[in-house]
Amino acid sequence: MRSIKEQLPRGGHGTTVAQYWAALAEVVPEFTPEEQRVAVTLYRELAKGTPVSAEQLARALGVATAQARELLGRRSIKAMIYPDEQGRVVGFGGLAAAPMHHKFRVNGRTLWTWCAWDSLFIPEVLGATAHVESPDPETGEIVRLVVGPKDVTGVEPDTAVVSFLMADATAFDKSAANVMATFCNFVFFFASRESGKRWAAKHPGTFLYSLDQAVELARRLNARVFGDELVRRSPHKRASTVSDGAEDA
Repeated sequence: MRSIKEQLPRGGHGTTVAQYWAALAEVVPEFTPEEQRVAVTLYRELAKGTPVSAEQLARALGVATAQARELLGRRSIKAMIYPDEQGRVVGFGGLAAAPMHHKFRVNGRTLWTWCAWDSLFIPEVLGATAHVESPDPETGEIVRLVVGPKDVTGVEPDTAVVSFLMADATAFDKSAANVMATFCNFVFFFASRESGKRWAAKHPGTFLYSLDQAVELARRLNARVFGDELVRRSPHKRASTVSDGAEDA
């Protein structure tokens, strides 16, 4: 018997969330445990609001700068990096310390995301709540959300939906610029399904999902790409570890 999540309503293109995720899971990045640690650390350093240097990443990881540079050069990591002229990381895996379409405020700092979906999965990676503002590309109306590590706790208007498209097989393994051009530039928040449908009609291959469906996809992405590292860093895991240690003492 299928789970409730597997029975989520279909998007406008006739594909269930489960079917879409099955296709997307084949092309999203795959990280080793070491690369998961690097990726999550890089997100959290970038969330401080400025480009991240190899030296800064090395300090955060507790490794030598030469090792940090080697890690940044790993194919899976490098493909998600958008560098500045100094070679620092100004954007990584959907998060940016430079202005883009989707404003993303977290811990009192203003950042941006490459696409609407990034705004839904990155809060869990950061372990922090984000306040998101994103203009509907069809009407210009601002869609506002409060996105916590586990769920969306506020949205205005409550009729908001999200556009998606089927990702190309090489969308995520070439470069950040390629990710933006072939995927992110088609993933937006819309104030209503009506405005989303008008926009989608002008952009072949795109379709709409509800906000709940987009959040479910975000959960699946984090579980697949960062799962073990997020579990290791979760407050619940740390509390359990402390408790277990106390019992063993």
